[in-house]
Amino acid sequence: MNPSVAHQTFKLGQFTVPRLWIGLWQLSSNSWGSASVSKVRQAMGRHVEAGYTAFADHYGSAELIFGQFRSSLDFPESVLGATKWCVFKPMVVSVETVETAVRQRMEHMRTERVDLLQFHWQDYDNHDYIHALEILSQLQTRGLIAAIGLCNFDARRTDEICARFPGMIVSNQVPLSLIDTRASYALADVCGKHGVKLLTYGTLCGGFLSDKWIGEPEPDPYSGSLNPSQRKYLDIILKAWGSWALFQDLLVVLRGIGDLHDGASVSNIAMRWVLDHPVVGAVLIGARLGHTEYPSDNLKVYALALIPADKAKIDEVLARSTGHRMIDTIGDCGAEYR
Repeated sequence: MNPSVAHQTFKLGQFTVPRLWIGLWQLSSNSWGSASVSKVRQAMGRHVEAGYTAFADHYGSAELIFGQFRSSLDFPESVLGATKWCVFKPMVVSVETVETAVRQRMEHMRTERVDLLQFHWQDYDNHDYIHALEILSQLQTRGLIAAIGLCNFDARRTDEICARFPGMIVSNQVPLSLIDTRASYALADVCGKHGVKLLTYGTLCGGFLSDKWIGEPEPDPYSGSLNPSQRKYLDIILKAWGSWALFQDLLVVLRGIGDLHDGASVSNIAMRWVLDHPVVGAVLIGARLGHTEYPSDNLKVYALALIPADKAKIDEVLARSTGHRMIDTIGDCGAEYR
């Protein structure tokens, strides 16, 4: 593999963006490892120089730090910032309330418009999400939003929304990994039908899908050594997907495949597997900026091409798991947050 291979890109509304993004959820808490704001901005700069020109998420101080960073660039328009508007509690949906939410994000990110606003609605029984999307469409027409996406919407509601607003929705941010394959079923069909791209998170399961965990004993979720993402994905691995022993089998298979591809890492293989799904636009990498990050290794994904024999080896392990049942035991994408 040639690490200097050109970045793969895709069209997202009016933007052309890379297929690897930096997710900023780790800025919501020091539980992921603390770093000063200056170190975080320096890490953002290193990533942009390496070609990571899309950042996403709004947790904690993410919008503020990203806004400070991007506004300092000579060409800030060359870096895309995606954020969210999440409605968790009942609210009065009006032009005023929706516009206030959008303008708050514009202020935080120091921009005259939101590049990609990803919309999450908690209560499906409250159909005001349709009214909220109507207003977001109006704000897009007014130039306050460049592109509108969804976050953690399931197949049924994604289909409903895309049919109601043809061509408006460009993306849906959902989990997708070798462990959690729910988005590859009905949601993938819906997104393919409507031309919506998936932006996937949890693709490395909080870092468990990496060489670091090969041969390691099952971690204690209460030991204090795991970050919030790792506790979440360990629970999924053990209770919904299979067992730690089976997970070790998967890591060994991925390591073997990597050895056949110029020493590609386990994380490389896991990300490439997700990127090979036709409806996937990008993988969001939860780099712990200023603390733990692997920009050079992650770039190797672009030069990696899995062959049918590789995927067959992976499928053999997945067939021994209960991953295919997660859409029933947990529910479709986003059900775990509702």
